[in-house]
Amino acid sequence: MKKWEKQTMKIAALGAMALTLAGCATAKSSSSQGNNPGKTIKIGVNMELSGSAAGYGEQQKQGIQLAVKKINKSGGIKVGGTKKKIQLVIRDNKTSNTTAASVAAQLVNNDKVVAVVGPATTSAGTAAIPNMTKAAVPSVSPSATDPDYTLQKSGKVQKYIFRACYQNNFQGATAATFVTKNLKAKRVAILTDNSSDYGTGLTKAFKKQYRGTVVSSQTFQEGDKDFNAILTALKHKKIDAIYAPGYYSEIGLIVKQARQAGIKAPIVGSDGMADAKLAQIAGKSNATNVYYTTPFSTKASATNKVASKFMSAYKAKYGSTAPTFSALAYDSVYMIKAAIEKEGSANSVKIADGLAKLKNFKGVTGTTTIDKQHNSEKTISIEQLTNGVVSKVYNVK
Repeated sequence: MKKWEKQTMKIAALGAMALTLAGCATAKSSSSQGNNPGKTIKIGVNMELSGSAAGYGEQQKQGIQLAVKKINKSGGIKVGGTKKKIQLVIRDNKTSNTTAASVAAQLVNNDKVVAVVGPATTSAGTAAIPNMTKAAVPSVSPSATDPDYTLQKSGKVQKYIFRACYQNNFQGATAATFVTKNLKAKRVAILTDNSSDYGTGLTKAFKKQYRGTVVSSQTFQEGDKDFNAILTALKHKKIDAIYAPGYYSEIGLIVKQARQAGIKAPIVGSDGMADAKLAQIAGKSNATNVYYTTPFSTKASATNKVASKFMSAYKAKYGSTAPTFSALAYDSVYMIKAAIEKEGSANSVKIADGLAKLKNFKGVTGTTTIDKQHNSEKTISIEQLTNGVVSKVYNVK
């Protein structure tokens, strides 16, 4: 009896082990296969629609919806010999890293999307990466600009993570070159938003490229309202320009208070300023001699047929000029479309393969090529504001 029990237990144990191994193999195989489309191509949106970055998220949602409407109106995306329409699944990550990770899991596991657009911010996007990778579903962020966003800690590329925008080190270095060559600024002051990697990364890149003298380097936090103490100190220093990378909410106040304090030096910033709200906060007359790097300029894009059609469609739909973040999000959807058509498949793994091979993609924000680290290689523009309106554009390659 004891011998029989031992034999039975041994067989049961081996059976359980075999089932476990089979389960692991099945899980691995399923994961590597990713998600497949059904009657429609489900594309998820993991976006900051509430919280501190909601302004950017809403703009991106508008660009995404405009792109999907146009694609579906033309019959959808060509997959092999047929066309499938896009079905959007939009979820709000509330500008929370924890929620962004949860939203990613819901989109890939419950909604079974084959690709995701978003999140808008680097921190939320980074939080979503493990769940995207585990499910083998690619995401394209319209605006995550931190240089390490698409990389693992080892330096290897994140297979399923892409971006439609350029990196912080590129726009920070471009701003430094512009300040030196175009503005002839030999002495600058730097005001950095150090509450996120966005501001600190841009400042680091600027300082590395700038060949003049940094006479003052000050920091501020997201949500700060009073910059008078910092600006009063700067007023008594000889400065040729101010570099202030950050978002329009704080930079608009910095511009306003700097001009009120009598500081007339050029104020140069980043794509977080590329919003009409900057001039509203600063006051139109104060928003003069202000510059910022941007991947999309309405003036520069006037000769781009793709951009012109987009701008007309956006104006007709939303009654305003298309902002940068809407343009980037619009391109993100079309990048996914191009990847699907290139591979002839809407399987999520195949879409990632197609995105990695994307070359000379003609979009609203210019011609884009995805490099080996899944970064977007494209031109960059610098817009100049005069009385709150874009008065001139500098194109930099």
